[in-house]
Amino acid sequence: MKYYKLTGFLACLLLAISCFLPWAYYPDLHKSFTGFFSEQNMYGRPGKVFVFFAISSLILIFIDKIWAKRTLIFFAALNIGYLLKTYVIFTSCYNTYCPQKQYGLYLLIFSCVVLMIVSFFPDLKLQIKNEASAEEIKHE
Repeated sequence: MKYYKLTGFLACLLLAISCFLPWAYYPDLHKSFTGFFSEQNMYGRPGKVFVFFAISSLILIFIDKIWAKRTLIFFAALNIGYLLKTYVIFTSCYNTYCPQKQYGLYLLIFSCVVLMIVSFFPDLKLQIKNEASAEEIKHE
């Protein structure tokens, strides 16, 4: 992927920014919840976890080692799992009230999915250690 690092950087940046935007509006409370705010901290602060995943993924994107790319796939999968949990918690109906999903939640979903896609297509050039095997590959 030609623009692997740029796309990964933008996905991580978008992931961190989306935590500060409104995720759901609760009409009975007349409040919008974000990744860092929920009424009396009932839903916790999932924004902290998403920001941790964004920073960790950003570091792993810029490390050109195979272990970093494999760890990035693992972190991206954990990120998607945590996204599903958070989505269910913030959008579930209760006491005949259903929260309205807002643009921050859609941005969060988009950035997590893009980060997962980016993790599957790293821009990694493999180096051949043995010169004899490199010569064999060239002649084939």
